[in-house]
Amino acid sequence: MARLTVALGEYDTGWHDVPGSLARARTLVDDAARAGAELVVLPEMTTTGFTMDTAHQAESRDGASLTGLRALARDAGVALVGGVPIREGGSCYNMAFLIDAQGEVVAEYRKQRVFRYAREGEHYVSGESACVAELNGVRIALLICFDLRYPELFRAVARDVDAIILIANWPASRRAHWDALVTARAIENQCYMVAVNRTGAADGLEYDGGSVVIGPWGERIAMAESNGVATATIDTDEVARIRGSFPVLG
Repeated sequence: MARLTVALGEYDTGWHDVPGSLARARTLVDDAARAGAELVVLPEMTTTGFTMDTAHQAESRDGASLTGLRALARDAGVALVGGVPIREGGSCYNMAFLIDAQGEVVAEYRKQRVFRYAREGEHYVSGESACVAELNGVRIALLICFDLRYPELFRAVARDVDAIILIANWPASRRAHWDALVTARAIENQCYMVAVNRTGAADGLEYDGGSVVIGPWGERIAMAESNGVATATIDTDEVARIRGSFPVLG
């Protein structure tokens, strides 16, 4: 048996404002740590918003964004998932990072399904592989935003995980899709879904959050709150119980 207390790090990440976003994230992460969280999950492209301006916003791994997120984790003594547009090898990638409580990157993921509607593929190269990692005995996978619409990406990792973490910049205009798909992915894969979206406005779009933890039976366990930090506990025994009593994964 293993358990992991996760906090929903939903907030207004702002737009092209790395220092401002990191400052707001620090307050949130510190509050989550005091609330007993072991892992805090922040939105996609945590410090920039969903930007196509890779010329100015994409960073190296030692840039201000990833360095800042690592410092947040280390200073608060909690693990962290956050997203950064990364430039390496002449290409840019929309990436998610799992950072441990010592501030070390222990897993990373490149978004596999770029958002064609926003022409993301003209600016970012698609990832080609899944990411499964273990934190405090809990097996987790990382996915990003538009990946949510592709159930095959989730099924590919389902048997190897207890929880799937999805970070997003999902506009309010498609909130109904978000609510339905996050729940469906938990039910069909019989695992926890930890889905964290941003709030606020950026680049002409409105974001209304909806960050949530869904259990392996499809029940809503936690939702982001306007006051206070929402947390939930990932319980590997519960995943095993559901899968053992009602097997659907084959």
